[in-house]
Amino acid sequence: MSTTRRNLLIGTGVVAAAAAVPGVQYAGWQMKDFTRAGYDPAPPPPPEGHVAWSNWSGIQTATPANIAVPASEDELAGLLKGAGHVRPVGSGHSFTGLVPCNDVIVDVSRLSGVSAADASAGTATLGAGTRIRAAARDLEAAGLGLPNLPDIDVQTLAGCFATSTHGTGRTLHAMHAQIDGFRLATASGDILDVTADSHPELFSAGKVNLGALGVMTQYKLTCVPSYNLVRRVWVDTLDAMIEQAESLAQQHRNFEFYYFPFTGYAAGISHDIFEGEVTGRAQGEDDETLEGLKDLRDVFGWSPWLRRQIAAGSLPKGVVEESSDAYWKLLSTARPTKFNEMEYHIPVDNGLACLRDVIKAIETRKDTYFPMEVRFTGQDDAWLSPFNSGTRLSIACHAAANEPYDYFFSLIEPIHLAHGGRPHWGKLHSLGYEQLVQMYPRFQDFCDLRKQLDPDGKFLNPYLARLFGEDDHA
Repeated sequence: MSTTRRNLLIGTGVVAAAAAVPGVQYAGWQMKDFTRAGYDPAPPPPPEGHVAWSNWSGIQTATPANIAVPASEDELAGLLKGAGHVRPVGSGHSFTGLVPCNDVIVDVSRLSGVSAADASAGTATLGAGTRIRAAARDLEAAGLGLPNLPDIDVQTLAGCFATSTHGTGRTLHAMHAQIDGFRLATASGDILDVTADSHPELFSAGKVNLGALGVMTQYKLTCVPSYNLVRRVWVDTLDAMIEQAESLAQQHRNFEFYYFPFTGYAAGISHDIFEGEVTGRAQGEDDETLEGLKDLRDVFGWSPWLRRQIAAGSLPKGVVEESSDAYWKLLSTARPTKFNEMEYHIPVDNGLACLRDVIKAIETRKDTYFPMEVRFTGQDDAWLSPFNSGTRLSIACHAAANEPYDYFFSLIEPIHLAHGGRPHWGKLHSLGYEQLVQMYPRFQDFCDLRKQLDPDGKFLNPYLARLFGEDDHA
């Protein structure tokens, strides 16, 4: 959207407002350091004979003995037979402690690409390490597409499916709903070819599995004919966006919105099927917008009222973008600005009330500026899918990678839980076995199946042990 940091800082009335700033308050705010205590973008130095690993945002780190990158299923099977603890890794875009391991981290990025595509049957087979953007691009060449995509396109299919990563669309589903079958390397080194017919329970458990059942090597997906979308972005007041959210979610194929804290304004984004000559995606200025919001916080954050007035005079109103292109070029991007995130999925009937409560809580902290993202996702039937009990509204709160995020747990998470929320498996949350077994009807069944496949806990780390009530493996 066309909102630059210059627009936000030098918009209507800013000079007059700045002249009226009380010196003591202004000076005190200007001296604030927003960097969180202990922040260090570099992973810890590994012990001799080990290597360093960190996730995308830097909050999860490990020094495993080895990061293995097998070139084949046979190589992976041999590795698993002789390994101690093992954790699979995708692109490192999860913020929870799914990956850290002291023994072996397995990177399946060499098991990638489209190995089969059948446009008439609407199916394709891809390696588990295939990145989302590459998968969509290569499927398009075969005349196929994926029904929906998340908003970050660098994740691997395995990581995306394992954490129930989703896009937006009230009648659309999370990414794992497209799985028609998969191949799984187990703790014993066996390779299982899994479908709903061959292994019905493992199929339902494996679609969202947190990397706890083994290492995925391949997926067969149900696809749709490739398609184009038209994208519209507009800015309106928060109250208007919330009031219209349900109808907009029903009206558009894909609908979401972002709220800019302390502004009273939100940006809506819709995507709908498009027929005709595409324009190509408009040149975006998302990072410029983010920098503008940060500068507004840095200079005027001491006064919420003044901050809101400046934003009201500077933010564009109405439609700010309309463009058309292949679906995968519009729905997903790579995000260069690093952040940490908490996202909960709320029953849709409670979702907007929860959102208002979260915004009220967020705006008790003058240091927040990162936009909040609100999306809709339809129901599916995977055992650990957050969406298996009905359509949900997802609320995502972000903080810059170098700034505090502890308030996610103390301030925001209790609100999500009070409204019946379930956490995104790849985003920050504090829940363990006792809470999760109450949230998911098949959670204990998943735990039992995990023990059958991996009785010695080869694929457990301390974080997963807490989730599954296996503290003796921590």
